[in-house]
Amino acid sequence: MLSTSFTFESFEEINIQQCALKQFNPSLIIFYAAPAFFKNESRSTKRFSEIIDNLSQITANIVGCSTAGEINSDQVSNDTIVMIAMKFEYGSSVKIHTSTLTNMQNSFDTGAKLGQHIEPVGLKGIYTLAPGLAINGSALIHGLAHSLSCDVKISGGLAGDNASFEKTYIISPQGIHEDTVVAVCFYGDNLSFGYGASGGWRSFGPSRSVTKAKENVLYELDNAPALAIYKEYLGEYAADLPANGLLFPLEVIGEDQKGTGLIRTILGINEEDGSLILAGDVKEMQYVRLMHASTDNLIDGAQLAVSNALTAPSSQQTLSVALVTSCVGRKLVMGDRVEEELECVQELLPPNTCIAGFYSYGEICPFNNQSDSKLYNQTMSMTLIQEATS
Repeated sequence: MLSTSFTFESFEEINIQQCALKQFNPSLIIFYAAPAFFKNESRSTKRFSEIIDNLSQITANIVGCSTAGEINSDQVSNDTIVMIAMKFEYGSSVKIHTSTLTNMQNSFDTGAKLGQHIEPVGLKGIYTLAPGLAINGSALIHGLAHSLSCDVKISGGLAGDNASFEKTYIISPQGIHEDTVVAVCFYGDNLSFGYGASGGWRSFGPSRSVTKAKENVLYELDNAPALAIYKEYLGEYAADLPANGLLFPLEVIGEDQKGTGLIRTILGINEEDGSLILAGDVKEMQYVRLMHASTDNLIDGAQLAVSNALTAPSSQQTLSVALVTSCVGRKLVMGDRVEEELECVQELLPPNTCIAGFYSYGEICPFNNQSDSKLYNQTMSMTLIQEATS
C-alpha cells in the first residue's frame, strides 16, 4: 500500500496537485478540513464540492470531515486542509456506505441502517466519520456493530468545528452534508489493522452516583441536578460552558468504583432541566468523577495508544498508514505543546508510516486490538493500516 499526504491552505493548492494525484491513482482519499472551508455555503462549500467532483474522476472513494485541527505527520495546523491518499497494491479495496442522521434520538437506528448495507464477506475493518453535534456517538457505534462480526472493528471520529459547537460537516461520495454518517469498509486478505486509544486525564474529587440518565443525557447526580453539581465544581470556569466542558470531562466509573476507561465530554447544557448533554452514553447506577489533565499526562496517553495499536501482527517492512483522531479538549489543554503528542507517535510507529488525522468531538476505536469498538472522549485514538505483500 502506497500513501501520500498534503497540507493545503487554499482550494487552488488542491487544484495544482490534481495531475500528480491522477498519476498516483489512489484507491481512497480522505480530507480533514477546517470549518472555514465549508462556511458561506454559497461560495466555500460550492467550491469544495466542485473540487471533490473533479477528484471523483480519479477515484470515487472520497470522504472527509470538518475538524477542530488538522494533523499531518507530526504537525498540527488550523485553517488548512489535510488530504491523505492511499493506493492499494495487492488486491485490497474499499466500499463506501452512507446514512442520514435525522436527530440525536435516531443515532442507533442510523448506525443499524448503515450496517445493513455492508457486505460482511472479506470485511477487515471500518473507518467511519460522523457529525459532531446532535448525535449520540455510543448509540451510533452500537447500531453499526449490531449486524457485524465481533472480529470487525470500527474506528474513526466525530467531526469538529474548532470548539464553536455550531455546525460540523461530512464529506462523502454524495457531497458535503451536516447530517451524513459515512463508513469506509476495507476488504482484502492482505490488509491488517492495529488499534489503540488512551487518554491520560486524571480524576479528582469524589465519585457521584448517576441517579437519572437517559442515553447521553445526564439529569441527576446523587439525586441532584447534574448541571448544578458540575457548575459547583467548575466555579468561575462555569461561566464559559459548554466550551469549558472540554477541559473538565467526566470519567465513567463502574459499580465497583473502578474506572471503565471511558471519558465523557460535555457537549451541551440544558438550564431548564439542569441536565448535561454528553458525547456518549452514561447509565444509571454507574458513577462519574471529574477529570483534568496536564500536558505530560496527555503525552503519556498518546504513547499508550500507539503501543496498543502496535500489538497487532504486522511486518515492519510493510508501509503503514496511521489515521489519528485526537480530542479537541486535549488540544486546548496542551496549547503550544500540542505537537509533542504527535512527535512521540511518530517516534514509536514503524519507519515510513504516513500519519494523518484530525482533532475531533469524539474518538471511535477499540482500546486495544482485543477490545470492542467504543466512543471515547478526551482520548487519542490510532488506526494503523498495513497491506502485506503476500
